[in-house]
Amino acid sequence: MGILQSGGLVNKIKDIGRGVINLVFPPRCPVCDGIIGPVERYIHSRCCEKLFPVEQPQCMRCGKPVLSERREYCDDCARALEHHRQMREDDSYRQGKALFAYKGSIKQTMYRFKYSNRREYAAYFAQTAVERYSDWILRCGIDVIIPVPMHRKKMRQRGYNQAECFAKALSEKTGIRMAKGLVRRVKNTSPLKTMGYVERRNCLEGAFQVADSIVQYDQILIVDDIYTTGSTAESIGHEIAKKCPGRVYVLCICIGQGS
Repeated sequence: MGILQSGGLVNKIKDIGRGVINLVFPPRCPVCDGIIGPVERYIHSRCCEKLFPVEQPQCMRCGKPVLSERREYCDDCARALEHHRQMREDDSYRQGKALFAYKGSIKQTMYRFKYSNRREYAAYFAQTAVERYSDWILRCGIDVIIPVPMHRKKMRQRGYNQAECFAKALSEKTGIRMAKGLVRRVKNTSPLKTMGYVERRNCLEGAFQVADSIVQYDQILIVDDIYTTGSTAESIGHEIAKKCPGRVYVLCICIGQGS
């Protein structure tokens, strides 16, 4: 199917269903968390300027903003590529993109999206992804979307996986299948945000399991909420590469600053 789904009875039924849900549970702006009225969609117009799209120059691999146009790669990607070279192994993924720089208002947005059950934010993120990266998704030939999985213990505690919410919304916008069961998180890791690169890599070793059926797909898009050092994408991409190398791309909602 194409990057934008065609109209039809199914979409009309979905629109009616969403309208009923919105009456009972009105959607909220991902920036200020205020209720979105009938005129605006996804986000208040006054709040758009509080988000910072990822700008150039960027790391050629992960899409992280870097300080100089002379830098091809951020420090994290340069380190990862050197590791792959030394180990004589395939790169974990081909290229990554992100919607917003992880600074300012987006930090509270992501906290609510992750911990306060603001799953409806996913619709705005997916719409932004289509507006910004539909051509890139087409060029890459993406034929399956896989959310970064959550361990079953954390899933029971939180009740939902924010990466899966984003993946599902993106699948609905693009018509590309989401397949959440192809990658499983089999190791319940400690929080990674306070760890350095080596600690993250060691912590994530053996954390993910990939189904053999993944080989049926030509180009795979891994989606997540926040990209920091890239250790999670590296770990998943490494496991996928064992079965089908050179097929992985990454798309995240937010990304940190590179050097």
